[in-house]
Amino acid sequence: MGIHVSGPIHISPIRRVPALTSGQGAALTHVELRPGWRREALRTSLWWVPTLEVGAALLLFWGGNVLDRAAYNGSIKLPSWVISGTADASRQILAALAAAIITVIGVVFSVILVALTLAANQLGPRMLRNFMRDRGTQWTLGTFVGTFTFAILVLISIGPGRHGDFVPHASISAVLFLSLLDVAVLIYFIHHIAVQIQLPYVIASIAADVVRAIDEEAAPPPGSERLGPSPQEILAAMDAEHGVVTSSESGYLQYVSHAKLVRIATENDAVIHLLYRPGHFIVAGRLLAMVTPPEAAPRVKAALRRAHLTGPYRSLSQDISFGIDQLVEIAVRALSPAVNDPFTALTCIDWIGDSLRQVALRWHPQVVHRDRAGYVRLIRTQAPYDRLVQRGFEKVRQTSRGMPSVMIRELQALKEIMAQAPRPAQYAVLMQQAEMIKRAAEQSVPEPGDLADVVGVYDALVALHSRLLAEAGD
Repeated sequence: MGIHVSGPIHISPIRRVPALTSGQGAALTHVELRPGWRREALRTSLWWVPTLEVGAALLLFWGGNVLDRAAYNGSIKLPSWVISGTADASRQILAALAAAIITVIGVVFSVILVALTLAANQLGPRMLRNFMRDRGTQWTLGTFVGTFTFAILVLISIGPGRHGDFVPHASISAVLFLSLLDVAVLIYFIHHIAVQIQLPYVIASIAADVVRAIDEEAAPPPGSERLGPSPQEILAAMDAEHGVVTSSESGYLQYVSHAKLVRIATENDAVIHLLYRPGHFIVAGRLLAMVTPPEAAPRVKAALRRAHLTGPYRSLSQDISFGIDQLVEIAVRALSPAVNDPFTALTCIDWIGDSLRQVALRWHPQVVHRDRAGYVRLIRTQAPYDRLVQRGFEKVRQTSRGMPSVMIRELQALKEIMAQAPRPAQYAVLMQQAEMIKRAAEQSVPEPGDLADVVGVYDALVALHSRLLAEAGD
């Protein structure tokens, strides 16, 4: 039951924050809004790391050219191990190396495309981003592109000078050293890509991303002081009177800067109730948030556009349910008649169970955000534990009808989660899933021996449930 509040609700004493200049506002937009999201966006691009390495190649060429010019003018003497030779010989060496490197770049790029195609066909198109964000692939591509750029720059720097032909001996030696480094990187890349396309590795990496997302969402709130109305009182007051903020564009909500929303609400002495969470699809013109007092809604709406991002796809940033959905998608595709790979599905169930075990133990997302004084400024939504468990098991259960081995593994995963779940309230949804798996087995498994195996694991889960409830009661 909600708490009824009569009359307008006062969030806090009037404490206006000095207005920001346009320059300050722009800085906050870039600094506060998207540091985590920008890291994720750059992580999932194939151009960022190669661009950095090309920039490093330019700096290396500049430094090498300064050194070579000093040696050419007699200001310094290069070590004896630096390669020496005529201008023509140096041109031939650099041209041959550049041609070989650009050929290897084509091979590396082709291997990357093959890996992406394999991921799209076997794992689903939503798994492509997991391959694109792989640092090993990005650094390999960038190393070859950077070496090629450096070799070309050194090649065109050879030319006539006041004391005869200018030959950048130090830079040529650096090109040869980078070429040897490229050979080592190529060997690493062949091994790396062979490991990366293996399904168990892909599944485990997705589960690791889920754990990292849990750690980010489980961060403790910055302060413990609590002043003003409670969140329940504020929501009750919003039911009677509130301003509305609508979405300006359609797409998946990818990232929300909670710190910026708290600052916006503090500046306007308001409270924002965000109705969607990252991972939800929002439609342009539909209600995105409610604001109290209502007169603050226009100012909050203008600022809210700079505090969230929407796009055509979901991201693991602030959306751990997406990681669980990825594991479920791989399992469902593996159980489809076209693929028929139950062993991959069993691997997915193992990692789904481990991810949900981590959720049960450590996931305590901050739903209510307060300002530094302790007043509520932002109330957001978050996927509850029960819903995450349902997302992890329902589609797999529906697809695994008639497959006792998969049903047994699902029950074992539920048992592992229950064994470590810290609160008895978390048991109900696990038993609900177990009961549905048992009913599906009774309806779809014709072999009595197979059905007995499924029921035996279910009975062990029921016994564990009873024992844990008894221990909690003591």
